[in-house]
Amino acid sequence: MEQPEGFVVPGQEKKVCRLVKSLYGLKQAPRQWHIKFDNVMMSNGFRINECDKCVYVKGTPDSFIIVCLYVDDMLIMGSTRELIMRTKNMLKDNFDMKDLGLADVILGLQVKQLKDGTFISQTKYTRDLMKKFGIEEKSSVKIPMNTSVKMDMDADGKAVDQTRYKALIGSLLYLTTSRPDITFAVGLCARFQSNPKESHMSAVKRIFRYLKGTIQYGLFYPKNENFSLKGYSDSDYAGNIDDRKSTSGSCQFLGDYLVSWFSKKQNCVSLSRAEAEYISAAFCCTQLLWMKQTLADYKCSFEKEIPIMCGNTSAIAITQNPVLHSRTKPIDVRYHFIRDHVEKKDITLEYISTDKQLADIFTKPLCESRFEELKHELGLIELS
Repeated sequence: MEQPEGFVVPGQEKKVCRLVKSLYGLKQAPRQWHIKFDNVMMSNGFRINECDKCVYVKGTPDSFIIVCLYVDDMLIMGSTRELIMRTKNMLKDNFDMKDLGLADVILGLQVKQLKDGTFISQTKYTRDLMKKFGIEEKSSVKIPMNTSVKMDMDADGKAVDQTRYKALIGSLLYLTTSRPDITFAVGLCARFQSNPKESHMSAVKRIFRYLKGTIQYGLFYPKNENFSLKGYSDSDYAGNIDDRKSTSGSCQFLGDYLVSWFSKKQNCVSLSRAEAEYISAAFCCTQLLWMKQTLADYKCSFEKEIPIMCGNTSAIAITQNPVLHSRTKPIDVRYHFIRDHVEKKDITLEYISTDKQLADIFTKPLCESRFEELKHELGLIELS
């Protein structure tokens, strides 16, 4: 520690202020911690990932080490045990740290490293939620949201405890880290946090009842050398009853396995289905470009255009034909960057039929058969 600039006492430069409260209470503590950690890592040959400043990389594709930092928790990955141990010893020389061994639980995520791959789930976290909110005795259901229910503000409905409703939503939002099957349902219920009603609370409780029957589910990533990128983009045109805004849904695959997904209400009201699909494809494009840049830092190259599977031919035509002025006038300029990347051959939009559109699960409630089919396609399994 040192005296702050502009407040240095002449002749007493080595003295510092005595703190009345913990160092963690200071606003500058996180910045100083990262500056210190950056200096130590870079002085030992690591480089900072361009897309994520909390990821440090060292080595070549054949012999590499990756360190991921979250506040003061670290995850170390490498091609050999020798490199990992060398990095651990270097960190121990510079910081007071504890080695927790092989990754088992990371920020609430359970990681099981098997011979043929890695399984990620939040089973313990889900059980704790059931116990915390008293959902253990409820019966389970097959789907997280009933297809016959159209949720709106429900102005005439009976109000419920806002604090409890927000606590339920906040807990579920973190659970979507490993459960893409509840992403749309949780996102939809989260829109009514400012004034929740009984109908909204019933929808949230149904999500918990669905989780009770699928508590062991998670994502399995088999060992694979396929690093091709692919995205699926979809939208539910004017699906929101209150403001008629559309919902964008998207998922991204690395090889054959799901690594990223989102479901989000669009910021503007779309004037056509083509516009809604075009905006959704733009969201998907930004995520794929970020993933491409991140993987490039790990020396993974992509010679071909990254495909985005889109179910609307008009939206695809907009990206390829700049003459469609009457249709593209209402679309905000910031979404037109996808056309620029299509021209540069970074991205290509390909048509996909509705029955093969995997992003469908992120835009609307589905029947049980269709929901189970997409859940399987996304790679959600129950580890035996």
